[in-house]
Amino acid sequence: MRTPTRPRSSGAALRRRGPAPLFLLPALALLGALVLYPIGWSVVRSLYDAPGTGFVGLGNYRTAFTDDATLTALRNSAIWVAVAPALVTGLGLVFAVLTEKVRWGTAFRLLVFMPMAISFLAAGITFRLVYEQDPARGVLNAAAVAVHDTFDPDPSYPGARPRPGGPAAAADGAVRAVPAAPGSAVAVPLVGLKPATLPAAAKPAAAPASGDGVHGTVWLDVTPGGGTPGTVDPGERGLPGVTIRLLDGQRQVATATTAADGSFAFPGHPGGTVELPASNFAAPYRGLAWLGPGLVTPAIVGAYLWIWAGFAMVVIAGGLANLPRETLEAARMDGAGEWQIFRRITVPQLAPVLGVVLVTMVINVMKIFDLVFVVAPGPVQQDAGVLALRLWLVSFGGGNDQGLGSALGVLLLLLVVPAMVLNVRRFRRSTR
Repeated sequence: MRTPTRPRSSGAALRRRGPAPLFLLPALALLGALVLYPIGWSVVRSLYDAPGTGFVGLGNYRTAFTDDATLTALRNSAIWVAVAPALVTGLGLVFAVLTEKVRWGTAFRLLVFMPMAISFLAAGITFRLVYEQDPARGVLNAAAVAVHDTFDPDPSYPGARPRPGGPAAAADGAVRAVPAAPGSAVAVPLVGLKPATLPAAAKPAAAPASGDGVHGTVWLDVTPGGGTPGTVDPGERGLPGVTIRLLDGQRQVATATTAADGSFAFPGHPGGTVELPASNFAAPYRGLAWLGPGLVTPAIVGAYLWIWAGFAMVVIAGGLANLPRETLEAARMDGAGEWQIFRRITVPQLAPVLGVVLVTMVINVMKIFDLVFVVAPGPVQQDAGVLALRLWLVSFGGGNDQGLGSALGVLLLLLVVPAMVLNVRRFRRSTR
């Protein structure tokens, strides 16, 4: 017969757990000093004015929702939350699935994850150079200009203008020569260009010669050391690739393009007005203003994707490795295609992992600061501003208004807390 065990006394249980609170005290002290106290003090400080001497109640919160710069930051933060986490999660999913299909998947994972080893400051400086407007410095615009010039190779001559007192005159950005009679030669001398900027294909200018129809020459009427204005001097070069229109009144009757020596011809035409359209003198394509007010936020989001896509890929790949392969093989045996397997089996089974990555990215972008601060130039920093950057600018970046900055910090905390709670609940469910 078994002897019933005596219930342990509460004192014994307390003695058994006695050392545990002692080990927790250092962590609790740090938590209180570094988290709880700053949060409480920020809430109190947000109720006072900039010097901290006058109680303003909710005045700082009213200012936060009426200040244009703060409203812009809130709008940009909403754009970040709506776009960046979904793109990072989607790219991570695609990369994780692709790395299982290729033999060099390990090398691919290494390359995609490598940006995580770079500090955000260094990544911001890198993308600041990538997005430079000058194609000679900005990699992205250099590629854009190369592609553009491949499909539109016609040269342009910005700054060129007709020689004063010559046979041609400016007209609404274009250049028009005197009405040409049949068989006449039209001279279009231009100035305002440096000889060194002419295309390599430019040859010595051909003297305007008469013939059947209308003929002429467009050339750079600049001779080092002097020359005769309005005439083709030795050493002067023609302007190739210039579009020429022949007008009858306001009606276009023919078009031509100058040769390498600047000559053009309209054979068989009975005269008219020769016009060089304004497009000949437009500035060359220099790419997009990636760091301008309209594109600076998408540009920074692109830099964010480059950094965090590797993190999402690794986390999702870990979940993908734990999927039961039996369901995938059964689907293939039933005749399902790879896209059907991905959409109907892989993604639903990865939903918990995708949810964790998505919520983690939401928390991350809510407090994004460093990339925006480094990539966005000063003149457009307000256009690209987010809530965390606005908080820093108001408090320490010249605003010196810790009251308003504390209010923005409290707002940022209130926006982040729901996502943190959701993430913690998902983690607890997954562990159970």
